[in-house]
Amino acid sequence: MDQEFTGQRTDLSQLSSAVEQIKKSLGSIIVGQTEMVELLIAGILADGHILIEGVPGIAKTLTAKLLAKTLSAKFSRIQFTPDIMPSDVLGTSIFNPRETSFEFKSGPIFGNIILVDEINRAPAKTQSALFEVMEERQVTMDSRTYKMDEPFIVLATQNPIEHEGTYRLPEAQLDRFLVKIEVKYPTLEEEINILTMQHSQTTREQLDRVVPVITGDEITSYRKQIRAFHVEPKLIEFVAKIIHESRTNKSLFLGASPRASIAIINVAKAIAAINGRDFITPDDIVKIAPAVLRHRIMLTAEKEMEGISPDDVVAQIIQKIEIPR
Repeated sequence: MDQEFTGQRTDLSQLSSAVEQIKKSLGSIIVGQTEMVELLIAGILADGHILIEGVPGIAKTLTAKLLAKTLSAKFSRIQFTPDIMPSDVLGTSIFNPRETSFEFKSGPIFGNIILVDEINRAPAKTQSALFEVMEERQVTMDSRTYKMDEPFIVLATQNPIEHEGTYRLPEAQLDRFLVKIEVKYPTLEEEINILTMQHSQTTREQLDRVVPVITGDEITSYRKQIRAFHVEPKLIEFVAKIIHESRTNKSLFLGASPRASIAIINVAKAIAAINGRDFITPDDIVKIAPAVLRHRIMLTAEKEMEGISPDDVVAQIIQKIEIPR
């Protein structure tokens, strides 16, 4: 890589300090799950929504709540159920007899960090209520538009193994999530550490120790810094080749959209910032490509039956393309 682009031009000391404090706060309660924590922070810095998938009991919701506590921002939690209605999420107009007019009562979606628990439990009508607010950061009710305050981030969780009382998320909605984090079981050593920590202190006591690290204004400022990062033309071409290959790959029924290529660049910038750099490298792109693409591509029926995963196909695609150096 040319020396012109390896020199540090942006002062990232404050951002790096804040990231380290967040990691320390989460690490004092969440054992392991370093990839999940890094992608969560990257998602916030890249101004994108995050889908977290994993079996019950592996701290998906706890991590999201902890992350929200490290940010000095308004936090809302919405528990999705099969009978939840769009008005339960967005809000509704209520008649005010004193003013003899309807006034809008905002729902829990009006916040900064929104935790949508078990997002795949809501029916299609409620899922569609999230389309506008996730993409355009606004809610339209009764011909009036209400803008969301910045920052606005949706953290959604879902269980991949439950099917009763659940609804598959439509592709259009999945595409609105910047990354999809797949949370794995802890290792034996991590499990022992979890039991040791829980034996000595309750989760509530641990949560009470977490204090805000970053304000909403600081998040906005960091995002502006990150958006200004330089990206070499050869790296842009590398990302474009990955996305193009996904559309012609015989293992895939559906390839990635241009939104996916933009997402890869934005998340790679955030990962670079987390690691104290104001430029991205091919390794950043390779590292985050699975999280950005796994929910945006669809395997053919044959490949699903063979047990191939989207991550496997992404790895195969990257292997076929010459990585720029």
